[in-house]
Amino acid sequence: MNLAELNKVAEAMVAPGKGILAADESSGTIKKRFDAIGVESTEDSRRDYRELLFRSAEGMKHISGVILYDETIWQKAKDGTPLVELIKKTGAIPGIKVDEGTKPLPECPGEVVTFGLDKLSERLPKYFAQGARFAKWRAVIDIGQGIPSYACVSANAHALARYAALCQANQIVPIVEPEVLMDGGHDIDTCYQVTEFVLKETFQQLYYQKVALEGIVLKPNMVVPGKKSGKKASVDEVAEKTVKLLKACVPGAVPGIAFLSGGQSDEEATAHLDAMNKIGDLPWSLTFSYGRALQAAPQKAWSGKSENVAAAQRAFSHRAKMNGLASLGEWKSDLEKKAA
Repeated sequence: MNLAELNKVAEAMVAPGKGILAADESSGTIKKRFDAIGVESTEDSRRDYRELLFRSAEGMKHISGVILYDETIWQKAKDGTPLVELIKKTGAIPGIKVDEGTKPLPECPGEVVTFGLDKLSERLPKYFAQGARFAKWRAVIDIGQGIPSYACVSANAHALARYAALCQANQIVPIVEPEVLMDGGHDIDTCYQVTEFVLKETFQQLYYQKVALEGIVLKPNMVVPGKKSGKKASVDEVAEKTVKLLKACVPGAVPGIAFLSGGQSDEEATAHLDAMNKIGDLPWSLTFSYGRALQAAPQKAWSGKSENVAAAQRAFSHRAKMNGLASLGEWKSDLEKKAA
């Protein structure tokens, strides 16, 4: 493992004013998104949509890296250029989602564990050869009656750490993503407590597996109330609680933290990130690794029609620029209205 090289990639992934585009929706997820805009999900339509994002020169200025799905990393653009090369031309780093989804965790009703470790050491060198310099693995932790259990948190943290160690051994920076879901009826303080439990266990397992923290990027959820709680938290409360939690759990050796949007609206995700960066005096960079919060607007604008490509690229560029500003603590809500 060349740690200096891993650290260089990790630092580039969280460079000031830039963040990560999560374009790694599984075939099932992207089908749902395409159904919502009335587009048939085929290999070509998926490719055309992702190509329009990667060819958006203005939008990609604010993107440091792109997480790809297995299908996408091997695909070529309409003109025969590999999609990976389109990403590299913009100065962004290609990455790859390597987990294989979740399965129910035995004896733990309502809880899941992420799988995909068994052939990972064989897959990683192929992805590296194809141009991937970072990877992503998502653990999913739900909050509910009596859950999460320690069995669930420790199993997922252990898998994340094993994955991270395998990535580093193959000279690939692991994005470590322990996501505490915001779907439940819990309040913001419960989210804080559970996320603290999950992060503490994750860093413990990373230590046991000898993962070098200087060569990872953390992708956590923000501290927010559950969607079914009926409660809203102010932007400042989300920012203050999230920063307080991260300072208590995330060692300063980690180069950066790239948040998931986790079902927040586009603007909420941007406002929360901006407010955290306005707090300032942080030991790591705070940026974004958004999927839906960067893509909902361009998907809607595109709707599968070639004549809408320019409009979709404008919508993507706007969201990428807003989040780029938020990663510097320089976003203002009136900038959203100007674009509208």
